[in-house]
Amino acid sequence: MENSAHTSPAARNTPAAFFGGATIGALGGLIGLGGAEFRLPLLIGMFNYAALEAVILNKAMSLVVVATALPFRTATVPFGAITENWGIVANLLAGSLMGAWYGAGWATRLKSETLYKVIAALLVAIAVVLVMGHDATTTGQPALAGSAQLIAGVVAGFAIGIVASLLGVAGGELLIPTLVLLFGADIKLAGSLSLVVSLPTMLVGFTRYSRDQSFAVLGKNKRFLLVMASGSVLGTFIGGLLLGVVPNAVLLPALAVILVISAVKVWRHT
Repeated sequence: MENSAHTSPAARNTPAAFFGGATIGALGGLIGLGGAEFRLPLLIGMFNYAALEAVILNKAMSLVVVATALPFRTATVPFGAITENWGIVANLLAGSLMGAWYGAGWATRLKSETLYKVIAALLVAIAVVLVMGHDATTTGQPALAGSAQLIAGVVAGFAIGIVASLLGVAGGELLIPTLVLLFGADIKLAGSLSLVVSLPTMLVGFTRYSRDQSFAVLGKNKRFLLVMASGSVLGTFIGGLLLGVVPNAVLLPALAVILVISAVKVWRHT
């Protein structure tokens, strides 16, 4: 796996890292995502980290965003509403934990050029899911019930776990539509439930990545990591405050456009 980084330390300045982290964290706190799908193109395009290094850094910062976004959202979605749906969380985790382990293993074996292409393709797929998946959020009716729903939940969780590990993301962009369409969850509740599922899923992928030599990127970039993560925490707080203010009908299409543009930039990255 090719993991060399080409940007000088000066180009990875702390103000840009903090501002970028804060902006992405706000998006994550607002929607219920880790924000990593937006941070990854930034790490590759602006800060010029190699693909696998960017994925590992992305996952580390996503853990911070996910862990802080959940309590920041409690004013709108209380913990009681989350615990009432523990069965749904367990259903998705049954698949996502396995998917996260396998996905991280595949990522460490891919060549940099291939991983860039995979990342770009997944970003476009996520953009489509964000727009199409959330169009059906007004029904509130689960697509399946009983054992069929249980099996579908495990399969969906497995696929989401793989994508989350390959991109270093929390997986909320896929979890939220799944929670809404498959389980009939309210859009705001789905955002918080996705964070609960994402945290252990990401920890499993993170553990798998720790076996690869590219994991050393965390130690070599502690200052950058801490600054961008600090910005992310501030952003998630702001995003939590904005929850319910910004309409999804406006926000989601805009985010999808950003993802497509980011995918093009990642695809062209050398």
